[in-house]
Amino acid sequence: MTEQDRTIPRTQPIQSATFSNAINAEIRRAAATGIYDIRGGGAKRRVPHFDDLLFLGASISRYPLEGYREKCDTRVTLGTRFAKTPIELDIPITIAGMSFGALSAQAKEALGRGASAAGTSTTTGDGGMTPEERGHSTKLVYQYLPSRYGMNPDDLRRADAIEVVVGQGAKPGGGGMLLGQKISDRVAEMRTLPKGIDQRSACRHPDWTGPDDLEIKLMELREITGWRVPIYVKVGATRPYYDTALAVKAGADVVVIDGMQGGTAATQDVFIEHVGLPTLACIRPAVRALQDLGMHREVQLIVSGGIRTGADVAKALALGADAVSIGTAAMVALGDNDPRFEAEYQALGTTAGAYDDWHEGRDPAGITTQDPELAARLDPVAAGRRLRNYLKVMTLEAQTIARACGHNHLHNLEPEDLCAVTMEAAAMAQVPLAGTDWYPGKPGTGY
Repeated sequence: MTEQDRTIPRTQPIQSATFSNAINAEIRRAAATGIYDIRGGGAKRRVPHFDDLLFLGASISRYPLEGYREKCDTRVTLGTRFAKTPIELDIPITIAGMSFGALSAQAKEALGRGASAAGTSTTTGDGGMTPEERGHSTKLVYQYLPSRYGMNPDDLRRADAIEVVVGQGAKPGGGGMLLGQKISDRVAEMRTLPKGIDQRSACRHPDWTGPDDLEIKLMELREITGWRVPIYVKVGATRPYYDTALAVKAGADVVVIDGMQGGTAATQDVFIEHVGLPTLACIRPAVRALQDLGMHREVQLIVSGGIRTGADVAKALALGADAVSIGTAAMVALGDNDPRFEAEYQALGTTAGAYDDWHEGRDPAGITTQDPELAARLDPVAAGRRLRNYLKVMTLEAQTIARACGHNHLHNLEPEDLCAVTMEAAAMAQVPLAGTDWYPGKPGTGY
């Protein structure tokens, strides 16, 4: 470098990749407040996902189905292992657990209306069962969580299935939060806790510490419900092979695996972004555990966390899942983060599409709030209709892909129908990198 080069001023300042503007802003916020950041939603970082997979449509080696004349079945039965009355669904897309408290009563009613119209199930979430949700849900899954908020044997018996929640994808190993501004009189009564006081759900069940205790708990739930309904076990994706195997050993009818792209009403941002596995990385290990135990398809696998389109549904099923579950996408379908409220989002310091301060209870769309005026903005009938339409489109998209791959049922999709466009996705999904017959870690290749 010459002396002249050293004196040339740098015209483009270089931002540190380690200390970016966003990181520096968070350091300043933490230094000013002394508290960690809380928000809702799921991980915002880019991780390998279903977009990194492509389908290999049929041509000569496989024969596609004619879309208008040949059927592609979408039905799925959940809970065939032990339950006297398994859940029969028209589509393999269910609605994930979102609590009354985190969501308004109108939103919970809309979820029930939309799911029922589409022929699928919805789930209660933490905090108990509302009459609106039970009344408008033809198939309702009752979540049994560490907090036991709102739990009672009568509601357990009124449910069509029970989901024992061990963990959630956005915060595996951590409990939930519901801040005081969302603890209305009704929420406080349902949870038997003081109005206006912050609530934190426990991170583990109080009456068991391992899989042997879980087996006892599942047996208790079966006795309470007369062995009538399926028992799900939901885990946040961290060690999917072993967690799936232990859930099966404990007696689960259905295992739910929730990846880190799954959302939450509120937790620490550091949890959402730095704990858990991408959804794509947890499916094949869970399927392998079921296969090793000889229980694949006998114990059903539901995958959740960042499912948005019919293509995502088809890819999850091709990797071995029996069904998927959606939460954030369902809220968007109801009207969450709608640009028509842009001025109000701006007043809250954010913008439509990025609003994630669900814990504050000021959602302009009336979905993640307990404010009566804001909640009244959501028409549960119209919102339920939007959800039904969205579920219909997702199902049609998945059917279109399955037919193009030569399959007459969504469950006939298989890993051989897929390839990956990145090395990371190929390794996680264990499908070949596009244009090759190899993926990282493929048995017999040595690399």
